[in-house]
Amino acid sequence: MQDHACVRDEAVHRDTRPELRPTSRKSRSLDCKICEHIATIKSASLIEEHEQDFELRVQMSGYKRMRRQHQKQLIALENRLKAEMDEHRLRLQKELETHANNTYIELERLAKRHVAQTDKEMKSVAAEERRIQQQIVAQQKKELTSFLENQKKEYRLCKDKIKEEMDNDPCIPKEEKQERLSRHKETMQRSQAEEEAHLLAQQRLVYDRSCRALKRRSLLRKHEFEQEQLREELNKKRTQKEMEHALMIRQDESTQDLERRQLQMLQKLRIELMRLQHQTELENQEEYNNRRQRELHRKHTLEQRQQPRNLKTLEMQIKKQFQDTCKVQNKQYKALRNHQLEVSPKGDHKTILKGLKEEQTRKLAILAEQYEKSINEMMASQMRLEAEQETECQALKQQLKQEMELLDAYQKKTKSQMETQHEREQQKLEQKVSIRRAHLEQKIEEELAALQKERTERIKHLLERQDREINAFDTESRSLGFGSLGSIDFPKEDNR
Repeated sequence: MQDHACVRDEAVHRDTRPELRPTSRKSRSLDCKICEHIATIKSASLIEEHEQDFELRVQMSGYKRMRRQHQKQLIALENRLKAEMDEHRLRLQKELETHANNTYIELERLAKRHVAQTDKEMKSVAAEERRIQQQIVAQQKKELTSFLENQKKEYRLCKDKIKEEMDNDPCIPKEEKQERLSRHKETMQRSQAEEEAHLLAQQRLVYDRSCRALKRRSLLRKHEFEQEQLREELNKKRTQKEMEHALMIRQDESTQDLERRQLQMLQKLRIELMRLQHQTELENQEEYNNRRQRELHRKHTLEQRQQPRNLKTLEMQIKKQFQDTCKVQNKQYKALRNHQLEVSPKGDHKTILKGLKEEQTRKLAILAEQYEKSINEMMASQMRLEAEQETECQALKQQLKQEMELLDAYQKKTKSQMETQHEREQQKLEQKVSIRRAHLEQKIEEELAALQKERTERIKHLLERQDREINAFDTESRSLGFGSLGSIDFPKEDNR
């Protein structure tokens, strides 16, 4: 507006008479000063723009450095959590291996104990058989001794009775008596020998039948012992398997707790880093807003400071030019008046002076009008400057408000996306935990079913084998003529 006023002033002076043209040099000098002032303002503006760009670069560099640091923190936490999970799984694997080794050792120890118990039981059964056989033999010897003694008594009684009968009959010759005694003796001895042989045969049969029954009872005791050992082995396997399943369930629960805790830690760090990022973005935006407002305020202050001084300077210059022009016109008027008076007749002097006076008044009025017009234009430029500054302030406020709203919307969007991601991660983890638990329970059911199937088959095979053995033994016993052996009573150990 200052340049426009000066140019318009120069144009006014060029419209005057040729004698007024030298005054335009002062106008051009004023224009040069204004241009120098505008150049100074542009240089300051460039410096401010450079400083603004530098501050933006520093701010952006700090923001990128913060984002890289946050990324490093997330990667470091993820690596630490992965190492922790690997260590946890290795520890669980070692626990399962240790349990498997302990189970193998327990079963081996149980098998050795069963072998030792079997040997001890077989020795005990053999000793019991020998004891009972010895008792049977001793009983039969006692019966045989008593039988023989009874035979001797019976023989003596019969012999004495025959002698007494023959002694009471004197008619029997002595040779006949001797012969009759010899026949009776032979008959008694033969009868007693037959009875003794029959008794020995009966005792042998009883002995053999008792030994066979003892073998059957030992076989039954062996079968019972095998069943007891098999039940103990199967119960031991089931106990160890149940302990393994309980360990696997505890391990799965500890893994679930660790997975949930790690996910919570990771999400907590993300939330904290996002909070710091949003806080930094908000602070940067506020700093940027304050800087823009300060720069605009500084610009307006500079314009306000420059505008009054320029207006006053221009007003003084215009006023001085107006005064100088008036002086020049007065001198020219006087010179022209004197010249006209000298060359004109004296009777025309009054008319000439009146014309010159009117021309001078008209030109001074034009100059005054131009002066007022220039002053009004300068005042209007001041008002336009204030309106433009107010418009710039409102535009900047609206722009910064929109940028702040965009930042807020962006932050809300990223926060919502993170919450959605965290919810998906929670759902994915719960689904993973549920599927793994279902597989574990299915595995436990399958292993228990396989163990039960093995238990049933082994008991079935054992009972079938034992049935075949006892049936084969009974068949052999019947083929040997022993018949049923289940009703034989044996002497107890306390009766020895």
